[in-house]
Amino acid sequence: MHFHFCDLSIAKMSSFCSPGGGFTAAKLHSSVHQPASRNAVLELNICAKFSPLNQPSVGIGCGKPLRIRCAEPEAVTETNRLSGKFEEPKADDTGGGGDGGNGGFPLGGGGGGGGDGDEGDGDEDEFGPIMKYDEVLIEAESRGAVLPADMLEAAKSTGLRRLILTRYLDFQGSAWPLGFLMRYCSMLRNRMLADPSFLFKVGIEVVIDSCCATFAEVKKRGKDFWAEFELYAADLLVGVVVDIALVGMLAPYARIGKQSVSSGFMGRLQTLPSSVFEAERPGIRFSTQQRIATYFYKGVLYGSVGFGCGLIGQGIANMIMTAKRSIKKSDEDIPVPPLVKSAALWGVFLAVSSNTRYQIINGLERLVEASPVAKQMPPVAMAFTVGVRFANNIYGGMQFVDWARLSGVQ
Repeated sequence: MHFHFCDLSIAKMSSFCSPGGGFTAAKLHSSVHQPASRNAVLELNICAKFSPLNQPSVGIGCGKPLRIRCAEPEAVTETNRLSGKFEEPKADDTGGGGDGGNGGFPLGGGGGGGGDGDEGDGDEDEFGPIMKYDEVLIEAESRGAVLPADMLEAAKSTGLRRLILTRYLDFQGSAWPLGFLMRYCSMLRNRMLADPSFLFKVGIEVVIDSCCATFAEVKKRGKDFWAEFELYAADLLVGVVVDIALVGMLAPYARIGKQSVSSGFMGRLQTLPSSVFEAERPGIRFSTQQRIATYFYKGVLYGSVGFGCGLIGQGIANMIMTAKRSIKKSDEDIPVPPLVKSAALWGVFLAVSSNTRYQIINGLERLVEASPVAKQMPPVAMAFTVGVRFANNIYGGMQFVDWARLSGVQ
């Protein structure tokens, strides 16, 4: 017995998605084997759906049968109807690149800079997977912790990186005052989340600077040290405040959730890195222009801090000197330094010298902390921080005395 074979195949059409929409066609395959005495007609319902971004799907050709006759010119004795289920394509609501944006060092999965799959894998290796809102709540409840409102909002909108959540839960459970400050001081919390060694760096800076300033002042002033002790005390007092500002203003910090960026000049300032050499984090990238702008922007901030601290510190020193000399005068007394001129010196020194030196220190610390050796042995990075900040403070203290004498302030 002979058979006439009618083999009709519609191959699978690849689905694609572009910024304008997508097209999907289902795979249909049918082979009709009919004997010679029976002819057949294959009737197909073909439907394509085109889905522009964020728009309703548009059906093309849906419900219109396509008849294909595979038979000799005889009467059709049987019709086979085949139907296929079509899957509506999902629109790519990310615009074809990146994965949403929350800027900065995001706690969630959003990002402002696109990136490919390999980059995302690297982020997950370093910062852990993105935890969903329910997972975040379960983890927090297991530790008996209550998350701040901004972190809860970030968990709802973008999720939280496991590493960041773990850091917060660890720090908030610390002894007083660290645990208290982590829960209620977002400025400290965000810096500790981005750099767990932040407080160590602040403490080392204050201790080293105080010791180094004393050493430099004694060496430079020599036998006049005690006669100029009020000047040394004023320098030391202002130095402690400045140390905290220098480290804090250059430290990286975690941006919680989606950041609202203002338009215009202030909006551009919000997108700058914390320091010239700040590492790029998941969801944030810095251009060369932004890093250069950061140097000058931080210089202005440091200059403002220096001028303000100079007014306060030198004002206190001048009051002490005046009160002391009203009780007992001496031929060895030096003139009372001019207040505004001294404050201006502090401002210029911080804007130019300190800004440059501490930017470089932050870059060096970043390189060491990212090295394989430091990751395996964290004390290596801590020892480097102590050494480089010790050398910097020795040089900076001696340089300030030279600047003060050259300017005629001291």
